[in-house]
Amino acid sequence: MKDTILIAEDDQDIIELLTLYLEGNGFYVKSALNGADALHILTTETVDLAIIDIMMPEMNGYELIRKLRSENNQIPIIILSAKGLDVDRVLGLDIGADAYLTKPFNPLEVIATVRALLRRCRILKGDHLLTVGELILDLDTYLLKKSGKSILLTSSEVKILTKMMKNPGRIFTKGQLYQCISGESLENDENTMIVHISNLRSKIEDNPAKPKYIKTIRGLGYKFDYEKE
Repeated sequence: MKDTILIAEDDQDIIELLTLYLEGNGFYVKSALNGADALHILTTETVDLAIIDIMMPEMNGYELIRKLRSENNQIPIIILSAKGLDVDRVLGLDIGADAYLTKPFNPLEVIATVRALLRRCRILKGDHLLTVGELILDLDTYLLKKSGKSILLTSSEVKILTKMMKNPGRIFTKGQLYQCISGESLENDENTMIVHISNLRSKIEDNPAKPKYIKTIRGLGYKFDYEKE
């Protein structure tokens, strides 16, 4: 069965180019020219991954992503935007996107990112729970509970947390954690992983400044090592 990709983009030429490459690589494609139509499709139809532009009429990409994540929609999201500053990338990841690509873009890089995110989502599916300390992560539903209270996670956060909870005490570099999201090694953009770790700590730690779960190992990376008070 083909995976369905939604392209939310107000430039018809870009939609046609991406559709050509996506369909040529075995995907089924839906498209929307504005954020409101994209939201309608994503909440009423089956879509496996969304490629979202930031600057769209009616509802911009940031608003669309915030709306989806607030409703616990964990679909993988790729931002494809002409806004290429670090602050734009950090904001996009911070609100719940799983990858951020800039225009002009290489269609083959988009295809590779789509495949990597879909592959990671399939790997995460299973019939088991991961339990560490007060945290229980259900890999069937992507839901995390802390002391019985549900915590909303993005798909990237689920992947990072799964990797770390399966290997308590192991030190991971930023590149290794980034690879579990995208399938590729982190090059120079360490801000990406710093943002993800900061977001996770704000969600799972009682005091993010003094984490009990995700520890920073100076000069090396991070490890997941539950510490009772």
